[in-house]
Amino acid sequence: MTARLSDIAAQAGVSEATVSRVLNGKPGVAAATRQSVLAALDVLGYERPVRLRQRSAGLVGLITPELENPIFPALAQVIGQALTRQGYTPVLATQTPGGSTEDELTEMLVERGVSGIIYVSGLHADTTADTQRYDRLRAQGVPFVLVDGFSPKVQAPFISPDDRAAAHLAVTHLVSLGHTRIGLALGPKRFVPVQRKIEGFVAAMRDQLGLDPDDIHTRLVQHSLYTLEGGQAATAALIERGCTAIVCASDMMALGAIRAVRQQGLDVPADVSVVGFDDSPLIAFTDPPLTTVRKPVPAMGQAAVRTLLEEIGGTPAPHSEFVFMPELVVRGSTASVSPTSSSGFGPSASKGPKNRKG
Repeated sequence: MTARLSDIAAQAGVSEATVSRVLNGKPGVAAATRQSVLAALDVLGYERPVRLRQRSAGLVGLITPELENPIFPALAQVIGQALTRQGYTPVLATQTPGGSTEDELTEMLVERGVSGIIYVSGLHADTTADTQRYDRLRAQGVPFVLVDGFSPKVQAPFISPDDRAAAHLAVTHLVSLGHTRIGLALGPKRFVPVQRKIEGFVAAMRDQLGLDPDDIHTRLVQHSLYTLEGGQAATAALIERGCTAIVCASDMMALGAIRAVRQQGLDVPADVSVVGFDDSPLIAFTDPPLTTVRKPVPAMGQAAVRTLLEEIGGTPAPHSEFVFMPELVVRGSTASVSPTSSSGFGPSASKGPKNRKG
């Protein structure tokens, strides 16, 4: 046990005496220090003493879309670990096609007495959805935090990536490689993240290439589904219009974009460059490794938990949006524009300026 105490003390950055007090449930230890010791137990793989395991602070619901897109399990893992470190038990509720709706999952969690709920990419991101469901939840006294999406009608804290900045980063990178015919493939227009990415994309294309916003909307923005097949369909349409580079609103769509390029007998990145969004787990190991705009998942997940616990603790955060900056990760799916890319991609390709050699 002495060896274990020293290991735990070293991991937590406290004395062995402090570890002993925490494990024996003795008073006189600051809450933050106690949590550090418990976290060290978890990290080192030691079971918490029964008396400590029984002191659960309660259940917290986490409602996510389907888990086929790896970015959602990644976010759920960050949120779940952060909740566990604070003594809460995460309850993952997933929406699946033909399965339970967000309202049904919310009702189930509330019936089970959850201390709060974190929503990821829920109906709060859909500009056509009725936001009164969140008003009713607040009236029931259930604290909640909303991730990925914003509505000024909902009185709650929001956690979002800067989608406008994400599009700007992608366009700036591609323009620096000589691309002037850049397409944007994304999901349905009714979603807030989609609208923001379009705003960032149009502004960057206008400022850096002098293109007309109406022409950008008409010829270079293609809506589809947030799936591999959706990215494939959108990219096929954009290549037909002469695009030599595609910015995708998710990594899953970007994988579909690469498939579309190859189906046309072209190469990524020699003929068409592709940029994703999220930096999902394992995406660095695709063929080619995907250039993408990394969503700050750890920071967003931890902020969502911290904000919810403040709500639960009675010191709520401002009912506003906390926006986190994304980061461009350059890998193998983007390259300088090919000197032959200004022809052969469709009727509009010849309108672009002569491309420089990569």
